[in-house]
Amino acid sequence: MKIGIVDTTFSRIDMGKIAIDELRKISTIPYERYTVPGIKDLPVAAKKLIEEKGCDLVITLGWVGKTQKDLISYATLSLALMIVQILTNKHIIDVTVHEDEAENEIELFKVAESRVREHVRNAVDLLVNPKKLQKLAGTGQRQGFPDVGPIMR
Repeated sequence: MKIGIVDTTFSRIDMGKIAIDELRKISTIPYERYTVPGIKDLPVAAKKLIEEKGCDLVITLGWVGKTQKDLISYATLSLALMIVQILTNKHIIDVTVHEDEAENEIELFKVAESRVREHVRNAVDLLVNPKKLQKLAGTGQRQGFPDVGPIMR
């Protein structure tokens, strides 16, 4: 079993380092890190990690700017990641931070770090403990922000 971690040089923090730190805290699953320039490079990197490096799941770590062009790039990325999942029959956990999610850089860092760490835990659970995720179904989990909880209990 191996997890792929793909990060970008466009990100404003080292999301790959955070992901590896969290993975090492909670698991002994080996990983393969691959760094690419930007989010549009994430799909092929994820596919290469699955097909060439034998990863069972890939976590993509992307950073999206505030412009409309950035949002279009994200939509393209999201669709491409879905296609790679279908082609490889492997999960890709897309961890993306949008610069307009927070009022300032300190808050944005907190959102990014929390989102990365929480999704690494999700990835490990998806591989080794899927029943844990099943128990959380419908509970309003949020990565990077406080959970909102279910509408009805």
